[in-house]
Amino acid sequence: MAHKQVLLREDIDNLGARGEIVRVKAGYARIYLLPRRLAVEATSSNVKQIEGERAALAKREAKERSTAELQADQLRNLALKFERKVGEAGVLYGSVTSMDIAHELKEQGHEIDRRKIALREPIKRFGNYTVPVRLHRDVTVELPVKVLGEGGVEVDVEALQAEAVAEQPAAEAASAEASE
Repeated sequence: MAHKQVLLREDIDNLGARGEIVRVKAGYARIYLLPRRLAVEATSSNVKQIEGERAALAKREAKERSTAELQADQLRNLALKFERKVGEAGVLYGSVTSMDIAHELKEQGHEIDRRKIALREPIKRFGNYTVPVRLHRDVTVELPVKVLGEGGVEVDVEALQAEAVAEQPAAEAASAEASE
């Protein structure tokens, strides 16, 4: 397989930080990194140009980090609440996704890109959760998220599960009688 060395112009998760020279597959560079201007070919002239821009990059990096830290301080005081319909055993109709969290943050005056919300999978059950929000490469905030029942009712998940387990043998007995 053909590989190519590229110079990253932006931070890319699982690849590298801005200003690093990394080795990637030629197709990934040609189809994704280069057209989106996330990287440039690692030629000697490009490397010299980036070396010249290092001071500006360091200054920009420090500014982005301080902005992210200020935003993190504001977000630490927030607690998000979502109301959803509940089904059997505390399972939600629908789910709470990173898009829902980003929309709620926007309504509260915080513009956060949904891709910065590191929710591994949508929240599908009631309860209290902590969702990591990655504002900067070095700044991550744990955001508390509470999922409630419709009308702001806290759902007792254990009671719902116990009720579902108690109903299960009765339903099995009824289906056994019907089949006889």
